[in-house]
Amino acid sequence: MKNILIINGHPNPLSFNFGIAESYLKGAVASGATVETITIADLKFNPNLQFGYQKRTELEPDLLESWEKIKRADHLVWIHPVWWGGLPAITKGFIDRLFLPGMAFQYRENSVWWDKLLKGKTAHIITTLDQPGWYYWFSFGRPSVNQLKKSTLEFCGVKPVKVTYIGIIKGSADLQRAKWLEKVYNLGLKNK
Repeated sequence: MKNILIINGHPNPLSFNFGIAESYLKGAVASGATVETITIADLKFNPNLQFGYQKRTELEPDLLESWEKIKRADHLVWIHPVWWGGLPAITKGFIDRLFLPGMAFQYRENSVWWDKLLKGKTAHIITTLDQPGWYYWFSFGRPSVNQLKKSTLEFCGVKPVKVTYIGIIKGSADLQRAKWLEKVYNLGLKNK
């Protein structure tokens, strides 16, 4: 049985991203998977990595609990909107504060290489857009996906990392949104 962690990176509980997270959760639970969730907006933490990697800032209790959930998970499902081509600030701050040397990766002494401390985990990024996914990729090079998939998750050993684009959200009809929610439910059901 798979341990799945859903990480919701949208700061607004009234957003469609919360409906997406709920649909994935329902599908994953129906499959028999063990599912935990993190709603980043509900966590109490300072998103600013104030000293970079020069000095460690103590992790707040919510971040410590989140890290335990990440360690337990076999499969990470990241749900977030694309804002200005990237991740919401609170989601970026969550990553900055948690995906640290000695936790998610470890630089090797006197080497350009590093150890990937999250090997054995897989992930799926489900991201909402106000443009078609192909356009985001073709015109802008999909910066949020590159950042989360390549520069964070794969850098730390998480592979494979799949991506699902949901959009165009702005002005979408209820019928279209229902189809997207069904699609996400089925992803949860298949543990993808």
